[in-house]
Amino acid sequence: MRPDKLLRVAKWEVTKNAGGVDRRTIAIMAVAIVAMGGVAGVAVAGASPGLDAGIYRIGVEQSSPYYDVAAEDGSFRVQLPDRTAAARGDQELVFVGTTLQTVPRTSKQAAALTEFRDTTERYNDRTLARDDNQTAAFPVTVTLVYRAQDGPSPLDTRTDTAGSDGTDGTETTDGGAAGGDGTAGGGGDGTAGGTAGGGTGDGAAGGGGANLGNIGAQLTGDVRGGTPSDISPPFPFESLVLAFLYIVPMNFVIQAYGSSMLSERLNRRGELLLVTPASRGDIIAGKTLPYFAGALGVAAAITAALRFSGIAPSGSAIAVLAILPIALLFLSATFCGAMFARSFKELTFVTVTITVSLTSYAFVPAIFTDVTPIALISPLTLVVMDLTGQAVTLSEFAFSTMPPLVTALVLFGLGAGLYREEDMFTQRSIPLKVLDALAGRIKSRKSAAKMSAVLLPFVVVAELAAIAFLFVLDSVSLNVFGTNQSLGIVLILVVVALVEELAKSLHIYAGYAHARYERTVRSALGLGALSGLGFFVAEKGLLIARLSDLESLPIGNAALQGATPPAGVPLWVVALLFLFAPLALHSVTAAISSVGAQRGRSAYAAAVGVAVVVHFAYNLTVVSSLA
Repeated sequence: MRPDKLLRVAKWEVTKNAGGVDRRTIAIMAVAIVAMGGVAGVAVAGASPGLDAGIYRIGVEQSSPYYDVAAEDGSFRVQLPDRTAAARGDQELVFVGTTLQTVPRTSKQAAALTEFRDTTERYNDRTLARDDNQTAAFPVTVTLVYRAQDGPSPLDTRTDTAGSDGTDGTETTDGGAAGGDGTAGGGGDGTAGGTAGGGTGDGAAGGGGANLGNIGAQLTGDVRGGTPSDISPPFPFESLVLAFLYIVPMNFVIQAYGSSMLSERLNRRGELLLVTPASRGDIIAGKTLPYFAGALGVAAAITAALRFSGIAPSGSAIAVLAILPIALLFLSATFCGAMFARSFKELTFVTVTITVSLTSYAFVPAIFTDVTPIALISPLTLVVMDLTGQAVTLSEFAFSTMPPLVTALVLFGLGAGLYREEDMFTQRSIPLKVLDALAGRIKSRKSAAKMSAVLLPFVVVAELAAIAFLFVLDSVSLNVFGTNQSLGIVLILVVVALVEELAKSLHIYAGYAHARYERTVRSALGLGALSGLGFFVAEKGLLIARLSDLESLPIGNAALQGATPPAGVPLWVVALLFLFAPLALHSVTAAISSVGAQRGRSAYAAAVGVAVVVHFAYNLTVVSSLA
């Protein structure tokens, strides 16, 4: 790969696509941005969308104190009280003065009464808020300030959650919550923890972390104040907003990138590049560089805007570096999709699948902020940690970024195998293109071991994503073959078996489909043994999980039990269970799939099913014996 040729291709890519976005597209994008801003404004303001306008009919006279209450709530349609109408069900509520004249008999009438009570409370709060004497209006007010937890989380099994004084490690104050400082203020002399009619909190949420202002405080619950009825538990909305700020622009980048790559395959437009002295690596890297630089530039601009606006004053280059593997993963998956798709319509389906899958992978783990090993599966957690002023260690950075980074490089390598004339301009279905990409890397029988090791990053990413998705089911018990196991552990074992068996056998099936191997049982058994050996050796790379103590969680330990032996186990047991037994397992199951692959597609599917059952039974036995 020569830098001068790479940069020349990148320059050509930028100039060629500079006018690729027409005015109509720009207008549609502008309308979409305005619409999104309007929706966000409505959400922030808490305005009702009007779907329940006039859903309840209430009969109340204008002289009644309840008239203004009902008139200010759009959910109620105010009418004159009519007992006959109420008997027919035409009015859910009927008031004479302040006396309710009807007894709720239907679910709608009960719902109307509940809604009217809530409306009355809100009306009273608004009325009291306008009173000049706020101390008399609200004798007790509460202010809660939620701080970043300094001690261990009760959900984080890596550390002991007990406090040094023998307590459970949490502290609750009057008007506060565990992990937060709360003071309740009372009226009168202003003593008992606050000033007259108010409360104070000593400190700011999160130290030097992100600060979304008043709107952010209302949404996230970092600082909550008011009457006791106003206080509600916090929601990690701030982290979600910060994460999506970086992910959403990525979707626009890959749309342009995928369209550019696919356009080279239509009407043989890319043939001119193929006949130039530039290599495939120069062409692919040159065409990818502008979009990669654009994605990182957007991430850097967002970080700088958050930093210098005061929203996230601790934002640094770490946030941008954490986005790098995500950007490469999006681009590499889109590159392969563009090499597989036969039309822009098919490419749209592929890019939507990529967007949903990778966004889920990047977003879902970041939700579990209290469970550090789970949260660190996603590099977005590093972004949020950096923006909120939390320290990021080298081991945490490596654990979060290495799997997607290596997976992206493998995807580029597989897609590059199709970037040649005999593959670029052929019209084959996506499954056949996948087999072409795998078969293009098969040179000899030894390639069976090499391809199993090459595909291991996909296995790591898939298993880590499955751990994040199934973690919430870890507390659900299930009886399997007479043993009580967590539903999350059982499902993760199924996913592990399925993903690993596909990774060990799919390239063998591709080799048979392209006549790279001899179709005999002896050859199939040998290829299975080589594939299992290659996977077993590469699987030891799963020791990266120790960087985040992921095996300290039951579901993480179940998923990674083949790579991370527990402490205190005798040496001969480690050698048997974590060396020879896994090697035999991978070789046998890969051989089963290989025998099916040499017979055809249906036999291959059935053989993979048998291999998955054997693999699952082995994993379940190991997990049950070590429990």
